[in-house]
Amino acid sequence: MEKRTLHIVNGDSLAEQMQELNLPGVLIIWRELLCEGPTQKDINADFYKLRKKFLQKTYNISAENYEERFINEIKRLKFLKNYDHVVLWFEFDLFCHINMLAAISILADKNREIPISLVCSKKLQGEKEFQPLSQLSLKELENHYKNSIQLNTEDIETAVLIWELYCGDNPLKLKPQIKVNTNFEYLSSCVRAHIERFPNSITGINSLERNVLRLIEGHNIKSSNHLLGYALQYQGYYGYSDSQMQRLLDKLSIFYEIKDDRIVLTEKGEQAVQGKKNFYRELKNGEIFGGAKMYDFLYESETHRLLKL
Repeated sequence: MEKRTLHIVNGDSLAEQMQELNLPGVLIIWRELLCEGPTQKDINADFYKLRKKFLQKTYNISAENYEERFINEIKRLKFLKNYDHVVLWFEFDLFCHINMLAAISILADKNREIPISLVCSKKLQGEKEFQPLSQLSLKELENHYKNSIQLNTEDIETAVLIWELYCGDNPLKLKPQIKVNTNFEYLSSCVRAHIERFPNSITGINSLERNVLRLIEGHNIKSSNHLLGYALQYQGYYGYSDSQMQRLLDKLSIFYEIKDDRIVLTEKGEQAVQGKKNFYRELKNGEIFGGAKMYDFLYESETHRLLKL
């Protein structure tokens, strides 16, 4: 059988654009949000069971939908021997990078020898500004493809290790990976962003939650939809979707209210932003990131350390 290129794409919108490019090869769409909820290192039947339960409970995604839109796509990787090159298409953010690490882990498990290259959002020479891949023109997207990054053995091993650590119950082990040099331009920033998702030791809210409250404090935000738009636009390295961000806003509802046709901070919101009170006990829930419970750890912002409770 003639060997071909396999493209693994993070999301339907980017996949639609790529199909217009008519690039040679076969397309697999990765539809998951592994930056939230429980995961395990081996992506098998137990993994799928774990994810189905979380997605059904949290986002009302049915088991049938998950089978069709994710598992059936992943099962196509069993034909990896039919390909001689894999191209990964993933954005710069944490959402995409956790998915990318899982994809690389699967590929490495099946065939450590297959060449892998990465197309990732970045500003290339001649382009006016930095934009996500899904917002690029076809010409710009083709330019990114031509400038794809060839991943070496050390890159693959680092990706596999970080995926394993993410799925483990001790995120403290991830901290040293921030300083590891790889061809993944944004991986260190994403690991740092993940570590800052654990509650701050002084306020009990994490970096992303504090950022939302700062947006409310500093902007004239008129409605819940207006707030959602701001939170999505100014979330930095997280890459959360609408539904993910809305869930976070619902969690933070004790910190803001609508007053005189404007969303403002409540007294608790002001205390959280100013670091005058710790809301750990009020916010504590069973949230899990990979293999670690969110409220089993605290982030110390001054030293950038994680502390295990």
